[in-house]
Amino acid sequence: MRATTDLCAPSAPPSSIAERVARLDWNRISADLDAQGSAVAERLLSAAECRNVAALFERGELFRSHVVMARHHYGRGEYKYFAYPLPELVAALRSAFYPHLVPIANRWSAALRSNVRYPPSHESFLRQCHAAGQTRPTPLLLQYTAGDYNCLHQDLYGEHVFPLQVAVLLSAPGKDFTGGEFVMTEQRPRRQSRAEVVPLGLGDAVVFAVNYRPVQGARGTYRVNLRHGVSRLRSGHRHTLGIIFHDAK
Repeated sequence: MRATTDLCAPSAPPSSIAERVARLDWNRISADLDAQGSAVAERLLSAAECRNVAALFERGELFRSHVVMARHHYGRGEYKYFAYPLPELVAALRSAFYPHLVPIANRWSAALRSNVRYPPSHESFLRQCHAAGQTRPTPLLLQYTAGDYNCLHQDLYGEHVFPLQVAVLLSAPGKDFTGGEFVMTEQRPRRQSRAEVVPLGLGDAVVFAVNYRPVQGARGTYRVNLRHGVSRLRSGHRHTLGIIFHDAK
């Protein structure tokens, strides 16, 4: 919908990203999302691509906002929201994942007896967001150092919320950092919360529910709420690319 900058383009042209995403095992990803609200796509980005994207954190002109988490009691660490135009690799990931996630999003919406349906193209969905005043881009880079963590949360930025998002780990566990696991919790009605740690390697992407998923119960399908975060880093540095499909007010 907006122009993109060619940063990162030499190592990952849009066609390459789209082809990689299309080759993922979408049957398995869909089943994993249904079963636990998350699914891993291994080695989506190369080590060089991860380094290139992580290095963008120091390019202040690429971002619209810089958040120091401790100031807002979100945890410890920092993140920055990209401005439009997005770096080409970031825009390519956003455009490539969306059409594969739409069938899952619409199936979940139907299962929960919601009238909300998501359009087949990301450009069409962004037009809906922008018409509702959600015009600020939401892809972001996160940076953690020893002792940092991200509190459990949901990335909700307005009326229009796409129910799935993607995060790509840009650092190597055990080499660049220790600790810092991706964590999800699930709260079912009248039950205690369930926690799950999602193991990720360098370049792996995790697809996960933004705020809920449908669960089949004895009396029909019901909604369970999910939150995600990052456990405390024991040592080193950790960078993550977050791909959120709705824009923010």
